[in-house]
Amino acid sequence: MTSDDGPTPAPPPRTLADHVAPALTSGTGFFRAPYHPATRRAVAALAVGWVWHLAAGLPLWIIVLVSAGLVPALGIGVPMLAFWLLLARRFGTAERARIARQTGVRVPAPGRRPAPARRTFWSRLWAPVRDDRAWSATLYAFLGMFTTSVFFSVAAALAAGAVAGMAFTLVGQDSSLAQWSGLPWAAVVVGALAAAVVLVWAAAALAQYGSYLVVRLATVLLGPSAAEVAHARAAAAEQETRVAEAAAHTARERAAVLTESRTAAVSAADTERRRIERDLHDGAQQRLVALGVELGVARRLADKDPEHAVAALELAHREIKETLAELRDLVRGIHPAVLSDRGLDAALSALAGRSPVPVRVEVTGDLTPASAAAQAAAYFVVAEALTNVAKHAAADMIRVHASLVPDGRPVRLRVAVSDDGRGGAELSAGSGLAGLRGRVAALDGTFELDSPPGAGTRLTVEVPCAS
Repeated sequence: MTSDDGPTPAPPPRTLADHVAPALTSGTGFFRAPYHPATRRAVAALAVGWVWHLAAGLPLWIIVLVSAGLVPALGIGVPMLAFWLLLARRFGTAERARIARQTGVRVPAPGRRPAPARRTFWSRLWAPVRDDRAWSATLYAFLGMFTTSVFFSVAAALAAGAVAGMAFTLVGQDSSLAQWSGLPWAAVVVGALAAAVVLVWAAAALAQYGSYLVVRLATVLLGPSAAEVAHARAAAAEQETRVAEAAAHTARERAAVLTESRTAAVSAADTERRRIERDLHDGAQQRLVALGVELGVARRLADKDPEHAVAALELAHREIKETLAELRDLVRGIHPAVLSDRGLDAALSALAGRSPVPVRVEVTGDLTPASAAAQAAAYFVVAEALTNVAKHAAADMIRVHASLVPDGRPVRLRVAVSDDGRGGAELSAGSGLAGLRGRVAALDGTFELDSPPGAGTRLTVEVPCAS
C-alpha cells in the first residue's frame, strides 16, 4: 500500500509486553485496560498462579532449602535434594504449561540434563544437583509465589476499593460524610466515583504488569539457559549457512545444466537445419530438376512424337506427386500440421496409424493446457521412439500414454512410450534419443529411459506445460 509521501511503513512487530500488558505499551491499551481481554487473562493467571505457588511452589522451595542444609550432615540430604530437584524440573514443566494456557505465551523448554560420563549410582544421584535449570526452577517457585501474592493482593485491594466507591455513589441521601468533610453531597459523590474509576484503571494496569513479570520470570528461569540460547542461535546460523551453501550449489548445478541444455538445443537446431538443407538438396531439388527436364522433353516432342510427349508428361506427373509427398514428409518433420490443427491426441493417433508395429494410444484428460512447445516436444519424442522400436526393438506391441501431471508448479505434460521388445537401448552421443533429450532439456523437462536387456523399453518424458 502506498501514499503520496511514499510507501506506508509496516507496523512494528508484536512484543511480549504488547500481548501480556498492553496497558503499559500504548495509550489505546491503557484506556481499554478495564475491559481489555489481556486484563481478564492477567487476573486469571495471577489468581490461579497465587493458589498454585502457595500450594506447590512454596513447599518445594522450603523442602529444597532444608535438603540442601542437610547435605553437610554426612550427605544425608543428598538423596532428598536430588529427588526434590527432579520434582522442581516437573514443577517448571507444569508452570510453563499453565502460563501458555492462561496467557497464550509459550515459554521454550530448557535442554535435557547432560548424561553423566560414567553411569554409576553416585553420578546419577549427583546429576540433578548439578542441573542449573532445576535450581532455577526452585528459585522461580519462590519468586513466582512472591510476585503473584503481591500483585494479586494489591490488585484485589484496588478492585475492592473501586467496588466500595461505586457502592458509595448508590447509598442515597446519607449526608454524614458530606457533613464531616464540609463538602456538598454532589461533590462527595463525584469524588467517590472518580476515585473508583481511577482504582479500576490502576487495578487493571497492575494486574497486567504482574502477569508480565511472571511471564518474564518464567522465560528467564524456566526457559533455556543463556548458554543454550547462544548454542541454539549458533546452530540456527550454521543451519542457515548450510542452506545458503546448498542453495548456491544447487544454483550452480542448475546453471550448468541450463548451459548444457541450451548448448544441446542449439546443436540440435543446427543439426536439424543441416538435415533439412540436405534433404532439400538431395531430394526435392533433384526431383524438381528432373521434372524440368521431363517437361522440356515433352514440349519438344509435342509436335513431332505425341506418344512420347504423353509418356514424358506422365513421368513428370509422377515426379510431381513424389516431390509433393517428399515435401509433405519434410514439413511434417519440422512441425506436423495435424498437431496445430487437431491437437496432440490426434497427432499421436496419426503417428500410430503410420507405425508398422501395432500401437495403442491412451490419453488421460484434456491436453490442451499444454503449450505448443510442450506438445511439439512430446510429438517428436513419440515419433522418434516409434521409429526406433520399428527399426531395432523387434517388438509386437507399443503402448503410448499421455497425460497431465497436476502435482507440481507448473503443471507438466507426461508422455510414456513402452514396448515389449528386446530392450537394451542406450543414450549414445549423436543418437536420435540424445537429440530428443536435448530438446526436452531445453524446455526444462525430464527425460528417463529404462531399457533392461530382454525386458522391453520404457521412455518417459515430462515437460512443463507453461514452457
